[in-house]
Amino acid sequence: MSHIKTIVKASKHNKERIDSIRVRKHLNADTLIATLRNRFEAISDKRAGNATVALVDALMSGFAMFSLKDPSLLQFDLRRKAGGHNLRSLYGINTIPSDSAMREILDAVSPDELRLAFKDIFRPLQRGKLLEKMTFIEGCYLLNLAGTGYFSSKKRHSPCCMQKVNSKTGEITYYLQMLGAAIVHPDQKKVIPLCPEIIMQQDGTSKNDCERNAAKRFIAHLRREHPHLPLIINEDPLSSNAPHIRDLQEHNLHYILGVKPGDHEFLFQFVDNAAEQGKTTEFVIKDDKKSHIHHCFRLLNDVPLNASNQELRVNFIEYWQTNTKTGKTRHFTWVTDFTVTPDNALQIMRGGRARWKIENETFNTLKNQGYHFEHNYGLGNQHLSTVFVLLMTLAFLVDQVQQLCCQLFNAALKRAGGKKNFWDRVRSLFRITMLDNMEQLYRAILTADSQKLVLRE
Repeated sequence: MSHIKTIVKASKHNKERIDSIRVRKHLNADTLIATLRNRFEAISDKRAGNATVALVDALMSGFAMFSLKDPSLLQFDLRRKAGGHNLRSLYGINTIPSDSAMREILDAVSPDELRLAFKDIFRPLQRGKLLEKMTFIEGCYLLNLAGTGYFSSKKRHSPCCMQKVNSKTGEITYYLQMLGAAIVHPDQKKVIPLCPEIIMQQDGTSKNDCERNAAKRFIAHLRREHPHLPLIINEDPLSSNAPHIRDLQEHNLHYILGVKPGDHEFLFQFVDNAAEQGKTTEFVIKDDKKSHIHHCFRLLNDVPLNASNQELRVNFIEYWQTNTKTGKTRHFTWVTDFTVTPDNALQIMRGGRARWKIENETFNTLKNQGYHFEHNYGLGNQHLSTVFVLLMTLAFLVDQVQQLCCQLFNAALKRAGGKKNFWDRVRSLFRITMLDNMEQLYRAILTADSQKLVLRE
């Protein structure tokens, strides 16, 4: 292949400004990608010794596909056919598999083998003290859990798909879901995703899997991998049941869980009776920034969860947000294991209301901002769809870590004018430019004048 070397001179001021942007030693994209490759190399390859594509290359190819936000395996395969120089230099892929070879190899990979990759990325975030930006209350981190679907079809399916039968027509819908998890903060747009738990047909069972069972598995994995991480589990009202709360208590996890009157009639009646007797704490706080917003609270500690589990005591927080301009009121209720007081009620409320971040900042990003979460990259016969979901989430995690702590990444993101334009520029430069590392790629996005670029004919 012949190349044309093009050098465009930038102003001295711009070059000095761009050169002054530094990257963190252990939390830059190149180091994080190398960390993932080291983890993938440690996964045992059970195939015959004469395999033409190493398992680590197949895994890194899958990760690169999601890192580059390719909309399909076919699009990624075009990179291989174009030579794949940047896949080798940036992602350390020696032999790039074809789309069919990637599917075949990854289908046999046990998803459990990928779990520690999330911990490998999480560890330097802790050591670098950058996770402290996400501390929420009493030294704890707010961990949002929620389920979402990522595959549904009336025709295509695999052994891991669950089934929903239309009671009138008998038509079967095959589907897959996952329980997503992300550390969030009410004041932060960034989130830190943890390894999700896939909701799918479990081996040896005839019944569909469900979010409650997935949560039980997730909590066990979470505490094995992060035994001492101080966490507050933040979930919707479906989670406010005695078995789940006991699981959280057993694993030393705090919680803020939504509750609804229709599902917890006994609980709400107990609180209403206490209010009539003057036993609840009620007060109003005016918003510091918006004088027309009032925060109204009713608190009660040591409340029975329900009639059949009266020994399981929780603390109750009820909240109304009133707007004197519009006359509208919003109403929320939660139970928590934190003792609720006028001093911490506002913060606990903000944590409870931050539950939407698992939907907007996590699922919405995966579905609508380049990751193509709901695209079927392949179901396989064993683990393919799960492996792809985990690799996609790892790519999302690396991106979120960059947004949290990398000045160079954020400068390039700002220069591109948003994520969609940023990923477009990444893919464009990836196609036309010979690159040595991710740092060079990000600096090229900041300005093509900053360095010597080798363009392909």
